[in-house]
Amino acid sequence: MGNLRSVQKAFEKVGSDAIITNEHNVIKNSDKIILPGVGSFKDGMKHLEELNLIELLNDEILNKKKPFLGICLGMQLIATKSYENGETLGLNWVDAKIIKFDFNNVDQKLKVPHVGWNNTRFQNKNILFDGVHDNSDFYFVHSYHFTTKEDIVSSITDYGFNFVSSVQKDNIYAFQFHPEKSQTVGLKIIENFVNLKGDD
Repeated sequence: MGNLRSVQKAFEKVGSDAIITNEHNVIKNSDKIILPGVGSFKDGMKHLEELNLIELLNDEILNKKKPFLGICLGMQLIATKSYENGETLGLNWVDAKIIKFDFNNVDQKLKVPHVGWNNTRFQNKNILFDGVHDNSDFYFVHSYHFTTKEDIVSSITDYGFNFVSSVQKDNIYAFQFHPEKSQTVGLKIIENFVNLKGDD
């Protein structure tokens, strides 16, 4: 939803073919799967359901362990549930919830959505950050953020408080920021994903 072509162009820029598709056979024959998106969680899950993609994605990602990259809404959709526009169940690939930014308990009242450049601090090893400096700036656009008790957080970002800006679990890599809009450092993350082997 929303930013498919810009993601495709970023992959082309690092010398990789990326196909925009909802065709099951094309997805099954792909080396890797990317789920980008901007917009609401509920609409994202509705579209996946209408296209009969949920069972296919579960099989390709969870069973066949195909490398997966979730971007922005694509990161949020891997969670258990979201509280955006009511409660909506997600893909449930990780034990996580998606909640709105709440600044009632912080000193400064920041604007929502969180839009613009902000730096990230690495937490755990994530091979997609290879060649990227800690505290690099990335481009964000979101009103809701990811919360989890699982030990999968690979970076955090300060926006009134520290929120989860990326996670990695087995073959699943996901970023709240937009690497395709984050210039050199973002392209490096995309290049690292392209170069992933299936058993990395």
